[in-house]
Amino acid sequence: MHIISKKKLREFWEEHPRAQAPLEAWYQTVRNAEWENFADIRRTFNTTDQVGKYTVFDIGGNKYRLIAVIHFNRGKLYVRHVLTHTEYDEGKWKNE
Repeated sequence: MHIISKKKLREFWEEHPRAQAPLEAWYQTVRNAEWENFADIRRTFNTTDQVGKYTVFDIGGNKYRLIAVIHFNRGKLYVRHVLTHTEYDEGKWKNE
C-alpha cells in the first residue's frame, strides 16, 4: 500500500513520543501489504474496525487510534487522523 502521508505520523509522535515505535511498526507493515479488501486488513490487524468510510486501526496496545481512508483499487491509504484513545472517544473526527 502507498501511505499518504507519513508526516501525520511524525507530527503525532513528536507530541506523543511513546507512539513512535508502534506507529513505525504499523507503517512498515502497511507499506509492504497488498490488501485487496477489508478482510485482508483484518488478517493483518485483527482489531481493525470499519466506521463508515473510515478504517480505524488500534495502535500501541489500544492506546492510539489511526483513522484512514483506503482505496483498494488504487493501492492507497490516506491517513486522516492519529489520535489518543481519549481524543478518538470524543468523536470530533467523525464530523470531517
